[in-house]
Amino acid sequence: MGLNCGIVGLPNVGKSTFFSALTAAPAEVANYPFCTIDPNVGIVSVPDPRLDKIVALIPPAKVVPATFEFVDIAGLVAGASKGEGLGNRFLASIREVGVIAHVVRCFDDNDIIHVNNKIDPADDIETINIELALADLDTVTNRWAKQAKLTRLSKEAQKENEKVLPVLSRLKECLEDGKSARSLKLEEDELAMVSDLHLITLKPVIYVCNVDEDGIVEENEYVKTVRAIAEAEGSEVVVICGKIESEIAVLETEEEKREFLEAVGLKESGLNQLIRSAYHTLGMRTFFTAGSDEDRAWTFRAGYKAPQAAGVIHSDFEKGFIKAEVYNCEDLFLYKTEQKVKEAGKLRMEGKEYVVQDGDIMHFRFNV
Repeated sequence: MGLNCGIVGLPNVGKSTFFSALTAAPAEVANYPFCTIDPNVGIVSVPDPRLDKIVALIPPAKVVPATFEFVDIAGLVAGASKGEGLGNRFLASIREVGVIAHVVRCFDDNDIIHVNNKIDPADDIETINIELALADLDTVTNRWAKQAKLTRLSKEAQKENEKVLPVLSRLKECLEDGKSARSLKLEEDELAMVSDLHLITLKPVIYVCNVDEDGIVEENEYVKTVRAIAEAEGSEVVVICGKIESEIAVLETEEEKREFLEAVGLKESGLNQLIRSAYHTLGMRTFFTAGSDEDRAWTFRAGYKAPQAAGVIHSDFEKGFIKAEVYNCEDLFLYKTEQKVKEAGKLRMEGKEYVVQDGDIMHFRFNV
C-alpha cells in the first residue's frame, strides 16, 4: 500500500482547490469539468507539534518533517468505469494510492456548476462508489474467468485455486450489488489472495466535506448526511472550507496563519486534519532522531520492530542492527534534556524484538 492519498470526487466539488492549498502547487482550478487532465502529485509535510517541541529542546542545524504524498485525480462522472468523461485514465491513477480522500460538495452556490445540477451528497457519493465498484467488478470478473479455466494444474495449484475462486465469487457478487469490497471484511489470508488485483474499493476512504464559511461554524444538513454514510461504512469524516483553506495557503508566515485561524474561529486548518487522518488511516506512525546536526521525523508502519525502523533510515542500519537507544518524546518534554531523561531511567537499550512506539526518539547502533 502506497504512502499516499488520492483526492477523488465529482467535477467541481473542490478537489483541485484543496490540492492547491495542500501543496501550494498551481493545480489548475476552473469552473468546468475535467480541467485536471493529468493527475497532479504533491508532497506535503505531516504537521506534528512534537517535532517543534523537540527542536526547541534539542536545537539542530537542520529540521526534517515527515512527508506524505497527495494525488489530485480528475473528476469522475457516471459511466467513468466504461470510459465516460476521462474515466479509465483516472481509475488507473486511483489504483496506485493507499487511501482515498473522497471530496463531497456540502454547500450551495448558484455560481458554481454542479455536474448533476443539484446538491445531493448522498447521490454524489453513490455515483462515485458505484463507478469504483464497477471498475473493480471488471477486474474481478476477468480474474475469475481466468482462474475458472485453470483445470490442468498440479494438485497443489488446484488446492490453491479452490481457495481463491470462492473469494473471487464473493467479491463479484458484492461488487455487482454496487457495494465496496471493503464491506466484505475479508480475512488477512483472503486479502493476500487478491492483493495483486489492487482493488480500488478495498482501500480505506476518508470523506472530505467541502463547506462554505457558515458550514465551518455550524454543521449543516449536507454534512450530517455524509457523517451517517461514513459511520455506516466505518470511514472517517473531515469537514473543510475550501475557500478558507485557499486564503490560508497564500499567507507567508506561521504567525499570519495562526491569526487568520483565530479570526475565523478555528484551532487549526482543516487540511492539517486531513493530512494527519490520511497518515494514520494508512497505519503510519512517527519516530524521531534528534541531535545537533538534525532533528528529523521518520515514518514507519505501526507494528514495526526496531530493525525495521532502522531500515527506514538506511538498509545498512537494518542489516547490521545491534541495539537501539530509545526514549519517548513525552519524557523529553517532561524532563527537558536528554541527560535528565537518562538520570530518570527513561532511556532504554532495546533489541531486535522491540516494537517501536509512536513518538519514540531513537539512536541506532549497527555494524556493517
